[in-house]
Amino acid sequence: MKKNNLITFLLSSLCLVLSIGLNAQKQEKTSRNFGQSAFYEQIKEKAQGSNGKVKCAAYEYDQFLNSANPKKETINEFESWLAPKIKQYKQKNKIRKTTDGANVITIPVVVHVIHDNKAVGVAENITDAQVISQITVLNQDFRKMLGTPGHNTNPVGADVEIEFCLAQRTPDGQASNGINRLNIPTPVLDLGPWGQFTTWTMEDIEFNLKPTTVWDTDEYLNIWVVDNILIGMVAGYAQFPVSSGLEGLDGGSLNEGADTDGVVIGHNCFGSSDLYPGGTYVAPYDKGRTTTHEVGHWLGLRHIWGDNSSCVVNATDSLNDYCLDTPPADDANDSCSQTSTCSVPSMLENYMDYTGDSCQNIFTEDQKTRMRTVLDNSPRRISLVTSSGCLPPTAFDAKVGKIDLGSDCQAEFAPVITFSNVGTSTVITSATISYGIEGEDAQTYNWTGTLDVQESAEITLPVIEFQQTSHFTVTLINVNGTIDDNTL
Repeated sequence: MKKNNLITFLLSSLCLVLSIGLNAQKQEKTSRNFGQSAFYEQIKEKAQGSNGKVKCAAYEYDQFLNSANPKKETINEFESWLAPKIKQYKQKNKIRKTTDGANVITIPVVVHVIHDNKAVGVAENITDAQVISQITVLNQDFRKMLGTPGHNTNPVGADVEIEFCLAQRTPDGQASNGINRLNIPTPVLDLGPWGQFTTWTMEDIEFNLKPTTVWDTDEYLNIWVVDNILIGMVAGYAQFPVSSGLEGLDGGSLNEGADTDGVVIGHNCFGSSDLYPGGTYVAPYDKGRTTTHEVGHWLGLRHIWGDNSSCVVNATDSLNDYCLDTPPADDANDSCSQTSTCSVPSMLENYMDYTGDSCQNIFTEDQKTRMRTVLDNSPRRISLVTSSGCLPPTAFDAKVGKIDLGSDCQAEFAPVITFSNVGTSTVITSATISYGIEGEDAQTYNWTGTLDVQESAEITLPVIEFQQTSHFTVTLINVNGTIDDNTL
């Protein structure tokens, strides 16, 4: 059978995936048939219109999660929560016009390279150099780096002031290069009389792969690089941020979203053929912009056409992507030429379109505002700002982790902080902690106890009075009588 005919056959057979493939596997997940056939049908139609591969399935993936967990908040609920916070962000930052380096946030990344017993550099077990090329592209794109493909001269083009590093420590404090190679066989999808295919499906990734391999999503951006997604039809997808913790499915299948949070990319769409020509790639997704696109979703961005066919834009741009500085579009552009039929040209070069990697080079100021607001407020994003994942492990290291300020908006409350020993060999016996409301005189709390390596303790601070817009801060002054060198 010719290749094109095989692709057509596979596309037309996707509607049989659940009815034949999942029933044939006879695993626990077969009971989770929550209407994914419509999801796969959307993917099939998209792939047929774009040469057999969909650049992004984040929107369909979000529908998948909503079907899996009816308690999960909808996109509209998230937007209602985010809108006033974006307004506050703009008011706070309206005076600041220049980039001085002090506002740059660095996010630790772990790349899980999933391979089927392959040698390094063979097929999906991509080389370290290919992984590193992808991190370089992320930094070029999010920083609008001069002299790179990520630079642009558009008046609304933004330096997002977000950088990425490969993690230098594991969640348990061991040294790491941020590349986690895992020998996990690609699942077999049985299409009955038409044969068997090795491919990762959404169910395999969400219910099996992610929960068993994920690193702490409060501390790391997890990226899973896999052989192929949906018989190679999907280049990548991401999990959107949330406004609050999710209740999850009965039995903890999604664990409030924490054990599935991150980005999934097909191995031949990860990295840059310009920076590392020796890798494994498929054009036109060979310059690293699929991952830039998906990390944009992971930080709260929508597709520039809003995943709808409307050209109408109101005061909040709510029928498109909630960014007024991206022009309206009624559909994706899947090549470097216009296919949207709105009255003005759409922004082909925007990372959140479907255009090929070579013609993408812009995040806008409004898109930056969304991403930075998400980092300031959203669970599992806000904690990344103070993650120590980019720092190498040391013998002596402490950190303040999660802070519980209650859930009922009390005027007075005793904050509970998590104090952790993330060093490699030194027991912590004392700490001096500064805390208080931003803009008011700080209070001091002296803690004593015994905290062994990789242990944590909850510390209840004295009651303080909060206002509706209070910002609560905690700082470690000293640990074991020594000034804490790790300011994070």
